[in-house]
Amino acid sequence: MKRIFNIANVMFIVALAVTFMPSKRAESAEYALYLAGVIVLIHAMAQGKRFMSSDEDKKQSVCDVIAIIYACIVFWEVITSKLDRLEPLLFPGPGKVVFTFIQEIPYLLEGLLSSMKLLSAGYVLALVTAVPLALVIGWRRRLFRAVNPFTKVLGPIPPIVYIPYAIALLPTFTSASIFIIFIGAFWPIFINTLNGAFDIDKKYVDSAKVLNVDEKTMLFKIILPGIMPSIISGATIGLVLSFILLTAAEMIGASSGLGWYVKYFSDFADYPKVVVGIIFIGMVVTGITYFSDKLEKRLLAWKN
Repeated sequence: MKRIFNIANVMFIVALAVTFMPSKRAESAEYALYLAGVIVLIHAMAQGKRFMSSDEDKKQSVCDVIAIIYACIVFWEVITSKLDRLEPLLFPGPGKVVFTFIQEIPYLLEGLLSSMKLLSAGYVLALVTAVPLALVIGWRRRLFRAVNPFTKVLGPIPPIVYIPYAIALLPTFTSASIFIIFIGAFWPIFINTLNGAFDIDKKYVDSAKVLNVDEKTMLFKIILPGIMPSIISGATIGLVLSFILLTAAEMIGASSGLGWYVKYFSDFADYPKVVVGIIFIGMVVTGITYFSDKLEKRLLAWKN
């Protein structure tokens, strides 16, 4: 473990040293200071995470991750600012990106709020529609066998192909975006819940039948908790896919949001802001998956 910790610390020192090396590009000295600040912040957060954890495997993972992050920063800094091997317009250095990121935080948060409004509307609609529908269909064997072939045809169709039709046919971009998000989230949730309900362990159903429970109790008190892992799996996939679809839709016809932010500044060749938008989107998706994992562990605590 000490060897792994030392690797992370060495990479931290290397990253700081490279940051303050002379640059071949005419860049502000502020960029190096901002980049160094981010490197120190990452290191402080990682060390805090390491000391708060008692799990040796988690400690090792934290150190491995930050070592890779430092390596990426060093490579990015060397190939752009220090050696100037890439086109400066298309490939800004990390210091300039960090500087721009901090300046753009208010606009990024504004775009995030706009995107989250659309995402939550479409995703919640898919969730409250797909789960009950799949639960009822999966419980009825004959209905399942009639519907299941259609899921194999319609489910794999990439929802992004519906974007031009949604924008053309629906009255507003907001309604078109909500529809695309709904379609993207609906099928993973529906298919996972449907298969979970159909394949549920028969001993649960048989035990309930012995007790003469009614159908409503069977569905919502026995089958629903029993297939919760399938529901959560589909919900997680649907959530990530919905965000990707939302970003794609915003790049086509929106006037706000994170996808629009990236597309807007790419049209004006402002690539530092384009890179900032891409990084921020990655951070948002990472945050979404992190909290969905936490929610899954809480809801499925009974499995551990």
